[in-house]
Amino acid sequence: MQADYVIVGAGSAGCAMAYRLAEAGKSVLVIEHGGTDAGPFIQMPGALSYPMNMKRYDWGYLSEPEPHLGNRRLACPRGKVIGGSSSINGMVYVRGHARDYDHWRDQGCDGWGYADVLPYFKRMENWHDGGHGGDAGWRGHDGPLHVSRGQRDNPLVRAFVEAGKQAGYPETHDYNGHQQEGFGPFEMTVHKGQRWSAANAYLRPALKREACDLLRGLVTRVVIEEGRAVGVEVIIKGHKQVVRARQEVILAASSLNSPKLLMLSGIGPAAHLADHGIPVVADRPGVGQNLQDHLELYIQMAASQPVSLYKYWNLFGKAWVGAQWLLSKSGPGASNQFESCGFIRSGAGVDYPDIQYHFLPIAVRYDGKAAAEGHGFQAHVGPMRSPSRGAVTLRSADPADDPVIRFNYMSDAQDWEDFRKCIRLTREIFAQEAFAPFVRHEIQPGAAVQSDDELDEFIREHAESAYHPCGTCKMGRASDPTAVVDPEGRVIGVDGLRVADSSLFPRITNGNLNAPSIMVGEKIADAVLGRSPLPPENAEPWMHPDWAQSQR
Repeated sequence: MQADYVIVGAGSAGCAMAYRLAEAGKSVLVIEHGGTDAGPFIQMPGALSYPMNMKRYDWGYLSEPEPHLGNRRLACPRGKVIGGSSSINGMVYVRGHARDYDHWRDQGCDGWGYADVLPYFKRMENWHDGGHGGDAGWRGHDGPLHVSRGQRDNPLVRAFVEAGKQAGYPETHDYNGHQQEGFGPFEMTVHKGQRWSAANAYLRPALKREACDLLRGLVTRVVIEEGRAVGVEVIIKGHKQVVRARQEVILAASSLNSPKLLMLSGIGPAAHLADHGIPVVADRPGVGQNLQDHLELYIQMAASQPVSLYKYWNLFGKAWVGAQWLLSKSGPGASNQFESCGFIRSGAGVDYPDIQYHFLPIAVRYDGKAAAEGHGFQAHVGPMRSPSRGAVTLRSADPADDPVIRFNYMSDAQDWEDFRKCIRLTREIFAQEAFAPFVRHEIQPGAAVQSDDELDEFIREHAESAYHPCGTCKMGRASDPTAVVDPEGRVIGVDGLRVADSSLFPRITNGNLNAPSIMVGEKIADAVLGRSPLPPENAEPWMHPDWAQSQR
């Protein structure tokens, strides 16, 4: 049981790494605790609320009671399945803004500026514009990851972009290209009507190579001998075994499980490890710290016409959608239904977007519960760069125990100000002429909820995670005491061990995190192989010419 490289976790980054290492002729063993991704609930884009809420596919983590959100425990789904969270997510494809990566670079992540990461985004993509226009020169055309756009034939989807323009915001034809800021078509990891997860894009092709294998088991710790990672301890069918790595061990187990595994292996804050009786291999105070996420609210409107997807929200409708998808991979089931979006700035002096919109032509929650009002629509909205920080820590030294997840959401006064602004800006968009034919009334927060105190109470009760946890094994210079890995993903203080997933992000990127996580796998794979990084591309992103003085 050995390979050149042992990758822990068959998620977004782990699958990309397996593909690139196997392509280079290295022997690779990917270890995944979850099982198969076969079956319509995962592969059908329109069924996205199901796998996210199924124990079979999800680790089922909950946050600790969040003190600033009425002590609610928030769901924190992570994929426990081939493809990881890319097999249970909303399939939304957002690279992040150029300034996100320039900020990483300026924080000590040398080689991670936008010019450095853009070639990797292009390498991984196979982009289909669906006839909606876009910036072909900024996009990739022959990578493993298919990126497409929905049909956008629902009138509400088009009204959202029109309303954004009427409110004075720009239109963008490709937020993943030259101009993120504005309203336009959303992109998704869907190909020919099927979820295009990291498993479909990367892992299946990798496993066709003789030197790449997949092992199902629960990794309990990294085996470290004389300061070097030499393998992992794994439980397979109830038996503990050691799988050895001739070259390196790579943790790609998520921003919740990668820090947990480091701490179980003796790498982390020394006092915390000592509390659990774990011998310290490397005292890295940053392990598990710097936890970030995106929170969001659903601003829901009741519709005055029967134009929403609610018409399918019954047994017969769902059966029809399912049958159409099974027979021809078409119809409403072939889209995640997030087909229009917006990225805006919250105020003058903010240099790039810090608010994201997901528009959905139905009023429904992530757990699949539709609004009692019937036909409706909603915008998911939230700030992109919350100053709040949390932590992932050990519950005990037992690998079977869930980690302790404290996001510390809304712990900064800025968060409350940002969220109130989000609600008021969204109401303004829904009040535009483009929505006049469709609006009946506001479902939530509800027209009566207007004052700061009333909005704060709504936020406290209704803010939900957008499921974008990251940052818990921060990348930075070896001289940074809070950094866990260097800019090549190498764990500082231990040889032969890397981390490659969203744990690395020093600061959360704009939008959904699947695309940046895959990019991390692609880029660190080159570092593992000792290759020179792809040549930087100095493409200049669009910035609002009057950002210093104007909000839009």
